[in-house]
Amino acid sequence: RLYCGPLAAEFMHLPDPARRAWVAARMEAAAPPAPDRARVLDELVRAEAFEQAIHARYTGYKRFSLEGLTALIPFLTHLLDRAAEDGAEQAMLAMSHRGRLNVMAWVVGRSPVEIFAGFEEIDPRSVLGSGDVKYHLGATGTRRTPSGRELAIHLNSNPSHLEVVGPVAMGRVRAKLTRGGDASGRSVLPVLLHGDSAFAGQGITAEALNFAELDGFSIGGTVHVVVNNLIGFTTEPRAYSSTRYATDVAKRLPIPILHVNAEEPEAVVRAAEIAADYREQFASDVVVDLIGYRRYGHSEVDDPTVTQPRLYRRIHALAPLWRSYAERSGLGVAAAEQRFAQVKAELDAAQAEAKAMTRSPVLRQLPAYWGSFRGGPWDPALEVDTGLPAAELARLADALAAAPEGLRVHPKVAKLIEERRRMGHGEKPADFGAAEALAFASLVGAGVPVRLAGQDTRRGTFNHRHAVVIDVEDERQWAPIAGLAKDGAFFEIYDTMLSEAAALGFEYGFSRDYPEALVAWEAQFGDFANGAQVVIDQFLAAAEDKWRLLSGLVMLLPHGYEGQGPEHSSARVERYLQLAGEDNWQVCQPSTAAQYFHLLRRQALRVWRKPLVVFTPKSLLRAADAASPLAEFGKPRFEPVLPDRETANARRILLATGKILHELRAERKRRQAGDVAIVGLEQLYPFPEAALTAELERHADAKEVLWVQEEPANMGAFTFVDPLLDRLCRGRSVRSVKRSASASPATGSAKAHALEQKTLLLLAFA
Repeated sequence: RLYCGPLAAEFMHLPDPARRAWVAARMEAAAPPAPDRARVLDELVRAEAFEQAIHARYTGYKRFSLEGLTALIPFLTHLLDRAAEDGAEQAMLAMSHRGRLNVMAWVVGRSPVEIFAGFEEIDPRSVLGSGDVKYHLGATGTRRTPSGRELAIHLNSNPSHLEVVGPVAMGRVRAKLTRGGDASGRSVLPVLLHGDSAFAGQGITAEALNFAELDGFSIGGTVHVVVNNLIGFTTEPRAYSSTRYATDVAKRLPIPILHVNAEEPEAVVRAAEIAADYREQFASDVVVDLIGYRRYGHSEVDDPTVTQPRLYRRIHALAPLWRSYAERSGLGVAAAEQRFAQVKAELDAAQAEAKAMTRSPVLRQLPAYWGSFRGGPWDPALEVDTGLPAAELARLADALAAAPEGLRVHPKVAKLIEERRRMGHGEKPADFGAAEALAFASLVGAGVPVRLAGQDTRRGTFNHRHAVVIDVEDERQWAPIAGLAKDGAFFEIYDTMLSEAAALGFEYGFSRDYPEALVAWEAQFGDFANGAQVVIDQFLAAAEDKWRLLSGLVMLLPHGYEGQGPEHSSARVERYLQLAGEDNWQVCQPSTAAQYFHLLRRQALRVWRKPLVVFTPKSLLRAADAASPLAEFGKPRFEPVLPDRETANARRILLATGKILHELRAERKRRQAGDVAIVGLEQLYPFPEAALTAELERHADAKEVLWVQEEPANMGAFTFVDPLLDRLCRGRSVRSVKRSASASPATGSAKAHALEQKTLLLLAFA
């Protein structure tokens, strides 16, 4: 009776006896008081009437109906109300397409008129190729609870790539908690809604679940709701899950899992209250498996009787939930029918109002902290100075070297700290590690928060960062940059779990709600970033165009051909350039430490908020050729084009980006080829046409221009820059030097690599 009815619980896998006892007590308690049945019925009526109104007027449109799971609406409203009573001020929702429009209307609080306007296609963006389908759009609203409390609700925009929005929402919650100084997580309620097939099948689900207790990523517990219609498009449970329940993947965590029959609204409300209370009590995740059905096919234009004929004969015979609940609850079917007709009439009027509109309403209001930032096309008037005087750099270097008294630093790290102090005083050229530390320190000291996360990021994959110094005896930690933060700024640096997709999604989400911070994600090697390709494609590259959402996230992608094989050579420059359009992001490859310093500061200080993709070096991190004298840090700005200051009257111009620039300069010196200019393209996108044109014109006598790259012909920047150079060079011969087209980015043989690299240099000077 207690565990085999409409509400069941899995909790014996919880290792904490107190938590097991808590769940058992709630499940075994005397019959709880019934919820406000009139309210529950009204929510079911409105949910069903909303779907039928759309179905009647917008026949043939996809809407991904909630019919068969309309109990989700009272579940969410009771969950949110309970959380608000416990002190939550905001709720962060992430969900896929199923029932999204219904949630937008009756949970988020957007008016049906606003939602119907999306079906009328009155927004010119819908025919000009930008924007997105209505069931991907985000929304914000304010919910007033029965007791009068207010809860701000954020429904995230999402792509059709299922489950990917989850880590994004979690990152946003973390940013909001950080902004509010809430270490408990109580002020923001994260609610992630999943489909049963996606929850069981998508790997990013497991990645996101693993954030729950990780330092730097925990958010006080997430309520996971599996909107379970026991089918995935046409795929049955036995084909999408090797376990009995779609939720079994969540058993990797010590969290309870509630299973509830969506045809029993009062059990659904009870599940919502238990979930809210458990999170409040233990600051822990909880999973609710809301088991119902899907009245139509995957979408309304799909016929499910082709693949599940017997199931759908039964489904089509079922009465809608509002009708059966009206009868069972004693509230009366006749009164419910009258209310249904009233709501339907209101929705019909809303549709007529939407049809008369001339402009689509805005479903989302951005927080006030976005007020000073902007996107759109690049405007040179937004450029900022990033240089710092030598005295300030020296002060920062001294502070970064001032270890706490008694800290026993590893000898190798102590040597590095002292070298960086000397670099900051101009006693030797500064390398990339010093440049980054000075950039971060200067920002937090000026009140700009900095957050950096990635695999092995605190030390640095290449042993180059050491942003956290560890005592060799007791392992206490010292983060020198953090100690310099002023005016509410902070410095956070975290090693992530071994994940790309969820980790990048989380940092993207954090950047969405902390635009004034420099937020960066670092790949262990740039080659591995393609594990997060969906996040890159759907959020970083396209969110502004689809959803008018900005982000200043920085991606640090180690890149360079050094004979380490096809998995440790290429960050796939070509892919980021293929995604470049409408000034959607910045793609840069700084070849010197000072350029990297200016680039990081530029990203933080400009109000133009666009993602920044940085191809960072590996072998150049400590190379003397890539280190910069202190004077370079005092220059005004990052240079998108690095001119050749050694050659005046060149007969040939070699144009390149990244590590190969230094090899070309070394080869020129060896050959004493003083008539060859070597120009660095430090910013690939937005393409610095004016700066490059000026440098080309400075070498007016040069008859030929060669693009030189390490990557194969079908990779790297070649296919991007080739048509641009043809146009800019105005009749000069334009050729290219690169590896032959290849299916794999690089050879696995160190000897073959060395021979190929030598051949590139020979061809560049031939």
